[in-house]
Amino acid sequence: MPIEPSTPALSRNARVAFGITALLSALGLTLNVIITALGVYPSTTTNPNLFGYSDPSGLTGVISRVLDFASYFTILSNVVVVVVLAALWRGRIGPTPVWRTLRMDSLVMITVTGLVFAVVLAPTADLQGLQYVTNTLEHYVTPLLTVLTFLVWGPRGWLRLGTVFTALVIPIIWLAYTLLRGAVIDSYPYSFLNVAEFGLGRVLLNVAGVVLLGVVLGLVFWGLDRLLSRRSAHSDVSTS
Repeated sequence: MPIEPSTPALSRNARVAFGITALLSALGLTLNVIITALGVYPSTTTNPNLFGYSDPSGLTGVISRVLDFASYFTILSNVVVVVVLAALWRGRIGPTPVWRTLRMDSLVMITVTGLVFAVVLAPTADLQGLQYVTNTLEHYVTPLLTVLTFLVWGPRGWLRLGTVFTALVIPIIWLAYTLLRGAVIDSYPYSFLNVAEFGLGRVLLNVAGVVLLGVVLGLVFWGLDRLLSRRSAHSDVSTS
């Protein structure tokens, strides 16, 4: 039988942990948008079909740089983490269908961000100065803490099998936006989405692989949530 969500207020330690994670993610985003808008580190991209290739330096290209910045999956996943974990820190949300889905999104999207960066993008990343700080916060610290706080504090019983699939809505919307915008401006955020270089068929295969990874991760988090919920319920019974 499905495990009902636990609804008692989160402990002080849980709220502090969620708040710190949200704060660190927000710090990475804020620093990143500032150095991006100001053009502090001119892009070294040499591929004409990837973001940053032809952006003017300084304030001249601020709009295009900020639009590109906001179009990265990394940024979207960190924003979702900030929204969800800040709400948990405030303690004013419950296991409604929307928050169940967003909770799953915060876990799956940020985990995909960390894994794809570490495996696919990190070997060719060219970082400078404060980019080391923002990159570490967005791709390593936030994913690790988001998963860790889930494992330790939950909240338990929020995830459902259905949320594995409803959580795909936001990433699929992002993918559609990315491919449509890329077709217009002939530029893409990541090499594995570069339709101009690899063709639509190859890119869709790459996308299918990432979506499959997201589904697998969603199933893993759902399974972990059920397991940890059962252990928590058993512990409560044993101590009563």
